[in-house]
Amino acid sequence: MIEFDEQEKRMVLKLVYYGPALSGKTTNLLRLHDLLVREGRGELMVLDTVDDRTIFFDLLPFFLVAPSGLKIKIKLYTVPGQVKHDATRKAVLQRADGVVFIADSQTAEAANNFASFDNLEKNLAVVGLAIDRLPLVVQFNKRDLREIIPEGEIRRTWGEAGVSVIMASALRGWGVVETFRALAQQVYDHVDARHRLREAHGLERDDFLRKLTTVVDG
Repeated sequence: MIEFDEQEKRMVLKLVYYGPALSGKTTNLLRLHDLLVREGRGELMVLDTVDDRTIFFDLLPFFLVAPSGLKIKIKLYTVPGQVKHDATRKAVLQRADGVVFIADSQTAEAANNFASFDNLEKNLAVVGLAIDRLPLVVQFNKRDLREIIPEGEIRRTWGEAGVSVIMASALRGWGVVETFRALAQQVYDHVDARHRLREAHGLERDDFLRKLTTVVDG
């Protein structure tokens, strides 16, 4: 649900990192926050619960400004993975414009991944969003560990559904920016289809991605 004020020329996009407990959602956002150029992100905020935490930050604290004058702000959130925090997960998902689902690559976590993805689909429906109409990227994290699900099996299982799948190790920092960039590409296309970012506002996809995903080392 794109938050767009045409009169004020202001748009806010909300992107959510979802997944089972300890899959690496928080690590992804922490690493992304570290990797992006300082001008491209705001301060990291943390909301602690008893057993888990939600973190968020404004990716573009001073807005991305399109040639038309349209100001775009991006907000990134994680959700707590613990089942008992399901109400918080629903609240964070409200008005989401894109989701990264962080799966745990460890073989022992396969059932938890599917249960969490099923929970994502149900919670999206509760807040009025359809998973098949929402920009979505699946990241299989912890690829640096042993006893992990083979990549071929992952791609057969998830890729057949047409879902974009990225392999990563958030702890080591690889696959983190690639995951976010894959989601940003989908988000641009989704927003462009509704609000004509390129035609009406002069914002090309490459410029949008460059401003969102420029990393510290250039």
